[in-house]
Amino acid sequence: QVQLVESGGGLVRAGGSLRLSCAASGSSFSASFMAWYRQAPGKERELIARISRSGAVTAYEDPVKGRFIISRDNAKNTVYLQMDKLEPEDTAVYYCNTIPLGVWGQGTLVTVSL
Repeated sequence: QVQLVESGGGLVRAGGSLRLSCAASGSSFSASFMAWYRQAPGKERELIARISRSGAVTAYEDPVKGRFIISRDNAKNTVYLQMDKLEPEDTAVYYCNTIPLGVWGQGTLVTVSL
């Protein structure tokens, strides 16, 4: 089973950028579809971006479409989330996971200030 460690979160002003990383252990990473999720305070966790095994196909939910880019490096067992034009509404704990869902990591907190 893939174990996941997210990193790269922090405090950023609105309009800024962050790049999140998710390092995976286990031999099945390259065989797994991957996704990024987020959970804002007081809200349910939501899917925001997905990527195919090779990285050739990606998909985004409307709140992040055109601002976030998901990518992966199978040689490094890592999936990334480039986040541009950040808005206060993007404040959340961000998680990666496999599709179908596996064990959740600890997440990384992103805080966007005005």
